[in-house]
Amino acid sequence: MEAILNNAKSWLTDFFDSKTKEEIKTLIEQNTEELKDRFYKDLEFGTGGMRGIMGAGTNRINKYTLGKSTQGLSNFLKKAYPNTDLKVVIAYDCRHNSDTLARTVAEVFSANGIQVYLFSELRTTPELSFAVRYLNCHAGIVLTASHNPPEYNGYKVYWTDGGQIVPPQDGKIIAEINSLAFEDIKFEAKEELIKLIGKEVDEAFINACVENGNFNAKEKDNYKVVFTSLHGTSITAVPEVLKRAGYKNVTIIEEQAKPDGNFPTVKSPNPEEPEALSIAIKKAEEIGADIVIGTDPDCDRLGVAVRNLEGKMEILNGNQSMIMMTKFLLDQRKAKGINGNEFVASTIVSTPMMDSLAKAYGVECKTALTGFKWIAKMIKDFPEQPFIGGGEESFGFMVGDFVRDKDAVTSTLLACEIGANAKANGSSFYKDLIECYVDYGFYKEKLISLTKKGMQGAEEIKQMMIDFKENPVESIDGSKIITVEDYNTATSKNVASGKITPLDIPKSNVLIYIAEDGTKMAARPSGTEPKIKFYFSINAPLEKAADFKKVDAQLDAKIDRILNELKID
Repeated sequence: MEAILNNAKSWLTDFFDSKTKEEIKTLIEQNTEELKDRFYKDLEFGTGGMRGIMGAGTNRINKYTLGKSTQGLSNFLKKAYPNTDLKVVIAYDCRHNSDTLARTVAEVFSANGIQVYLFSELRTTPELSFAVRYLNCHAGIVLTASHNPPEYNGYKVYWTDGGQIVPPQDGKIIAEINSLAFEDIKFEAKEELIKLIGKEVDEAFINACVENGNFNAKEKDNYKVVFTSLHGTSITAVPEVLKRAGYKNVTIIEEQAKPDGNFPTVKSPNPEEPEALSIAIKKAEEIGADIVIGTDPDCDRLGVAVRNLEGKMEILNGNQSMIMMTKFLLDQRKAKGINGNEFVASTIVSTPMMDSLAKAYGVECKTALTGFKWIAKMIKDFPEQPFIGGGEESFGFMVGDFVRDKDAVTSTLLACEIGANAKANGSSFYKDLIECYVDYGFYKEKLISLTKKGMQGAEEIKQMMIDFKENPVESIDGSKIITVEDYNTATSKNVASGKITPLDIPKSNVLIYIAEDGTKMAARPSGTEPKIKFYFSINAPLEKAADFKKVDAQLDAKIDRILNELKID
């Protein structure tokens, strides 16, 4: 506690503003537990960058922690690109303080002699990724906490290729940041180096979304779309993209259309949570819509609901959406001619069905660690292989490579194209999904996410991972474990022979068990939230579409048995 108290007292010097100092003084005098949580560690870069609760302290998002990160990034950019006129672009979302924090970040860059393009108003994360290359910038920043609760904010760093930072840049940037004291931050802005941007980049981005996501589906006028931005940034792009692609029958949920960092109409602005789409689904049932789409605050994730076999709206999981989007893109590519060197992409905790799908079309499925930064890295590392599309289970997808992060703007259009095309052919989005199960195997996934907050929670998560490694699971639902993949050591173990082989993938704190019957279980602490996540994938053959309900029920029962057996809930 003494170290924590000394750390807190270091924020009482004249370098820090009076409001910050008063906040720290109050905590020292009145709230020891809160003080501990704010100063027991520094915020770290995870799979999505730097994200945390706003407030004073080293373990919080504030002008000083972001200023220090920006100063470190400025120092690194100068080393990476010596004797170069450096340029960065900055965007921000609807969250509290995002605009003022973005301005602070811009001022620090400018104080270091770096040209800054700052969006004049909130914009989507995919537009920021696009803008990095469009404006020929060396880096990009977006101020967002994605789908986290209102008290959170964050800081995502993008590199010259438009993708989020990956090794070796990330480690070198972190080293630069860690070498600094807060007093090293240059806050004195050079206003002549800060340029506000907006419409020109918007126009280029929207045109690119339509070009990449529009496949001229038939009878768009007969396809009814309900869209909600969940109080986030997508309202700045999605409606216009749908309009330009020819969708005239679009209903926008007005009570959720205004950007608002309080997210007043939802418990969580996360389209992975069914409640987030409840208002939109109710409207869809009222007007007989074909599809519902909702996006998170920075518009990189999308939730999709379509009519099931009973005609009721059903929310698809991220794996289902990914399979349908990938198959549709592969069909379009096949019509033009597949050369065989193309690739699609997925992640280690997403559905294995992506491999089956890719194999059927004669293309490669590259599998990355969780996070779209790794998919963006693949595009950069394999320029000779055209990238068709790819995604991950957490409701994210990327169409082509013009955006190098998950992109709910173009993916929203693509989902509508899939549904409109299916309807025009006398089918539906959901029926076409079932046909995929017939053709490539019926894969079903389940995610269990456990929240463990604070210092104690971090220790609990750490211990849970240790327990799974030291006391390995031997079977799942009666099926023997045949392979254990430990990404912390980048090794794969054949349980029967004991043979260990290296995994050609960067190290990460993920443990995956694979059973004889194809059942797969992964355990992974979140890189951006105080959570540990368990991913389950099971599968069975589906001989014909008429058997869907029966096999679906069997798979549901299997998942229930597994959860009871492993006592994870």
